[in-house]
Amino acid sequence: MKRITDHIVYAVPDLEATMDWFEKETGVRPVFGGYHKTQGTKNAIVNLGNECYLEILAIDEGNTAIGTPRWMGIDMIESPQITRWSLKSDNLRQDSKILKKYHAEMGNIQGGQRQTSTGNTLTWEMILPLATPAVELAPFMTDWQHSATHPTHNMIQKCQLIALSCTHPNPSAIQDIFKELGIDMTIAKGEKAVINAKIKHPNGVIDI
Repeated sequence: MKRITDHIVYAVPDLEATMDWFEKETGVRPVFGGYHKTQGTKNAIVNLGNECYLEILAIDEGNTAIGTPRWMGIDMIESPQITRWSLKSDNLRQDSKILKKYHAEMGNIQGGQRQTSTGNTLTWEMILPLATPAVELAPFMTDWQHSATHPTHNMIQKCQLIALSCTHPNPSAIQDIFKELGIDMTIAKGEKAVINAKIKHPNGVIDI
């Protein structure tokens, strides 16, 4: 079965500035999502269609209860970049076993919820992404089965994910885990780990 991308994490130093930039470039204003109180982050969402979204993630400076390093490599970036991506999963336990073989600290399952800006409650179970490295090609998993809604529901879709690609200095180290997870993607060799998304929007196409 082909695995479906749930969301792509675009980590940024300044959420509001990035929302302004994205709107200027694409003509689409990201929608403020809310706060991850147990992780010290906040986000904005862009609907990419098929219950897939771009999550623009930034540090919640008002949350002083959560120390560093926070999740998703957010404390390791100096400029906006994709640091993580998530697949939909209806079997987190099986996916967890696979990820733990790749990295002993990966594969931990945790539930969570947050209030959206419209007052809805999102509820999920997920395989928790790690705080490091800055960019991790191995995906984490999200299960929305027990949520009454999905982040993209009731959002107008003006953008579409065209392609997702990855590079890594040692592609074979990641390619095996991709194969075991059922991910149909060939990793290109590059100087460093990079996740790139090509997104179609009303003004054209943007690569991030």
